[in-house]
Amino acid sequence: MAIELYWGSGSPFAWRVMLTLEVKGLVYESKLLEFSKGEHKAPAYLQLNPRGKVPTLKDGGFVVYESLAMMSYLDRKYPTPPLFGTTAEETGAIWQAISECESYLTSAGDKVVRPLFFGKGLDKVEEIQQAAETIRHELKTLDQRLASANWLVGNAISAADITIFPLIQLILRAATKEAAQPFNLQLLPLATYYPNLAKWVGRIEALPNYQRTYPPHWRA
Repeated sequence: MAIELYWGSGSPFAWRVMLTLEVKGLVYESKLLEFSKGEHKAPAYLQLNPRGKVPTLKDGGFVVYESLAMMSYLDRKYPTPPLFGTTAEETGAIWQAISECESYLTSAGDKVVRPLFFGKGLDKVEEIQQAAETIRHELKTLDQRLASANWLVGNAISAADITIFPLIQLILRAATKEAAQPFNLQLLPLATYYPNLAKWVGRIEALPNYQRTYPPHWRA
């Protein structure tokens, strides 16, 4: 039976899993859910994922949700190419990068992205500026790491790159919004502020079938 991926356009967590599937060259059935229609809260979907969030992966009779769990499952079930390392040292370094992203960049990004996209909370100027400062610090760290390497860990794309890339793309998209102008986020142009990170983004965008993972509603 084909792998089924239930996802939503623009979700960085769903994007991670789509990139994982494409990098591994796996055939899967795309199940795009429309948030505006409440399809992620439909009874049939809640039977797969009772939290009513995306993404969710169904592989035969096995169902798993939470993006990192899904990526780990796919890497164990379909180990070529390996995304979580081939040595204990690589695995530790990859999970360290992922953990730093989840602990610092994800939470700070949420405090910036949500107000800029949805217009609620824009009056929390100090909170947004503090979060933006955290984002800049994390991007600077990544940029320095990429000064002497093509990928965040090791000599090939790994789960570290795949985890972090969609979140950065979401933050950068938020930074293009008109509501972002008063905050002087200092994120764009990316090549000006973080040139090594910009080259890394280009390498990921050049991956085969990358365009299949790009959020469709961002194309407009």
